[in-house]
Amino acid sequence: MTDRDSLPNRLIGMTDRVDFPDLGLTDVPVKIDTGALTSALHCHDVWLVQSETHSILHFRTIDQHGQVSRPFIRHQYSQRMIRNSFGVAELRYVIELGLVLFGDIIQTEFSLADRQQLRFPVLLGRRLLRNRFVVDVAQKDLSYAAKQDRPQSTTSTNSTDGSSV
Repeated sequence: MTDRDSLPNRLIGMTDRVDFPDLGLTDVPVKIDTGALTSALHCHDVWLVQSETHSILHFRTIDQHGQVSRPFIRHQYSQRMIRNSFGVAELRYVIELGLVLFGDIIQTEFSLADRQQLRFPVLLGRRLLRNRFVVDVAQKDLSYAAKQDRPQSTTSTNSTDGSSV
């Protein structure tokens, strides 16, 4: 068994394209943001539906063609104050999702944010990057290029500590 912290970090560029198997989305453009602690996912129409015992989070994302996708639901979610790029604290819903980078499925937290006016619908923050990646801002689409060069297969890694499952 290998300790993830003892493995060399993988090189990632300033931007890339990732898959979200939980959402059925592929080749979604992402920006690597070492200034953000939590990763962010662009969502439309975020709402709660109250059942007799608990609330269920509903949201819509955009698909790979920029169209609003079907609604998704999450029974497990939290709310946190997250500072946006202007330093303003916003109360956001936070969910855990798997995304595919370099053929590995990585579970991590995403805050649901309105990123409609921004170029990239997804930001990947430090919690995901830590102990996994070194960022080279002169590079781009390294995971996407590796995906094009290999047959489709994925393995899982844990969200918070980067260890394999």
